[in-house]
Amino acid sequence: MLTLAVSGSVLATALVLPVLAQESLLPEGFGSPVDTPAPRPAPSPTPSPGPTALPKNGVVPPTVTPTLGGTETAGTVDATTDEAEEAEAPGTLKYDLPPGARRLLTRIGPLTPETGGLAPDAFGVRGQYAAALMQRTNGQLASRWGHILLRRALVSAVDTPDTINGADLAADRAALLLRMGESIAARWIVQSVDYDRATPRLVAAAQQTYLANADPAGLCPYVPAGLAHGDEHSWRLAAAICSGLTGEAGPAGWAIGRVRSSGKIASFDILLAERVLGATGSGRRSTTIEWDNVARLTSWRFGMATATAVPIPATLRAAAPANIKAWAVLAPMTEMADRVAAAPDAAVRGVLSSEAYVSLLSAASTEEEPSEDLAARTEQLRAAFGTADGAARYAAMDRLWAGGGYAAMVSTARAAAALPPGTGVGSDPWQLMGSMLAGGFDTNAMAWVPTVNVGSRAWGVLAVGSPRPLNGVNAGTIGQFAGDDDSADGLRTKFLLAGLAGLGRIDGNAAASAASDLGVDLGRQTRWSRAIMAAAERREPGMVALLAATGMQGDWDDVPPYHLYYIVRALRDVGLGSEARMIAAEALVRV
Repeated sequence: MLTLAVSGSVLATALVLPVLAQESLLPEGFGSPVDTPAPRPAPSPTPSPGPTALPKNGVVPPTVTPTLGGTETAGTVDATTDEAEEAEAPGTLKYDLPPGARRLLTRIGPLTPETGGLAPDAFGVRGQYAAALMQRTNGQLASRWGHILLRRALVSAVDTPDTINGADLAADRAALLLRMGESIAARWIVQSVDYDRATPRLVAAAQQTYLANADPAGLCPYVPAGLAHGDEHSWRLAAAICSGLTGEAGPAGWAIGRVRSSGKIASFDILLAERVLGATGSGRRSTTIEWDNVARLTSWRFGMATATAVPIPATLRAAAPANIKAWAVLAPMTEMADRVAAAPDAAVRGVLSSEAYVSLLSAASTEEEPSEDLAARTEQLRAAFGTADGAARYAAMDRLWAGGGYAAMVSTARAAAALPPGTGVGSDPWQLMGSMLAGGFDTNAMAWVPTVNVGSRAWGVLAVGSPRPLNGVNAGTIGQFAGDDDSADGLRTKFLLAGLAGLGRIDGNAAASAASDLGVDLGRQTRWSRAIMAAAERREPGMVALLAATGMQGDWDDVPPYHLYYIVRALRDVGLGSEARMIAAEALVRV
């Protein structure tokens, strides 16, 4: 019989406006919701050069709009040279930063340890290695909590290793965040580097970032560098848009005409740029956008269409990559129906918190004539949160889980945490446990320990997700769990063993016996396993989080049990035990 103290509280159930912060994990003090510092606004344009920038590494950068060369952190080309003049398109704006506003590249990121970020040395000193890992990570992770942890690591204010330029590392961080669907977080990173210290890699990442945020104006400071070192034709279109923002119709038309005559850019993409130009008041004629012959939704098409409220066909949205769908959810100018359609996947992936997901659905339900499906979902959510009778609230949650999968569990996290432990929920309330842990409410879940049957799926979720180890975990109880395991090849039981072993919650002999019975080798040695354990030994939580992400790409069916074992063990070793528990519990819920 399991005997653990009950410790939980009834949580508020009010629906609030969408936010990006995730619920905090327990024990108290871990991952508390914080107000993330707002990104710095773009510098104001000025017609003439400003004061000299602060020196970096003993070199005083010029006071003119620079071009970029190599991986230096400041411009090194004087405006009187032919190269600089060639880089400037007609109508290009010049920007200058006063000395007091300039930022160093030695530490980049908005999230400090005081605001929930990782320590400055979280990625250690192997900068090129970290950058290579970021470049090879596709951003689509099996674990929602793995995604949340990786985002936290990537936006933390971390020190730049001596082996890499800070702007280059920022570019790789932003690019990975974009692949994860985290457009707003990517903008935080891009805006943490002064535009005139951007390397070619960061300029390319900045272009994608501002397109993902549907903010064409954000491209303007990077136009000279983009023309010199990026895709000339797309940057000429950006230059035209920026000229339009200053009311210079002539240079804008010249730039668009030059791109059109090159034949290097699809006519449709040029039309989108003209549509944006028309929105500035500098266009000579209205532009009609027809999607008939468009085969796919690119970042350019998403950003330009969204910025000008051009409806994107549902077929293209449905076929778009997962990260672009997440951009749409985070873009407030996207039609509410399109945001709601993409929201479940964003919630499952970790782009939306439980609170943000519920708030979005609540806001959508107040729109005129919401869809029948949305009306039914929000009605069930209201019942799950607000009905006086606990059994009725659980019944509403159960109906949501039956049709909504893991996204529905995310949406009911707070409601599940507020359900009184004495409520009748059946013999194996694993979905209730999974819903609570999807929001990080592990102490609330612990209150249910005395009510669950040993060896049940709910017991397994609690065995790895609870703040404290359960009594009586051994090879026999794992065997009981395996008896009811209906997953393919017993993967759920293998994940249970991997989680328990990684957390150190099962005796070594018992783990070896269970592993033998299941035919799984948790101690398998590979280049990846050695890398993540070495990072854990060096106490580099950021590197561990990044390596964990590389080991969880794809779906849960693609994650070997020994990967989960090393991920959980390494996270626990670097002080990220709460995330380790949430990832292990999520595996048992979603397999």
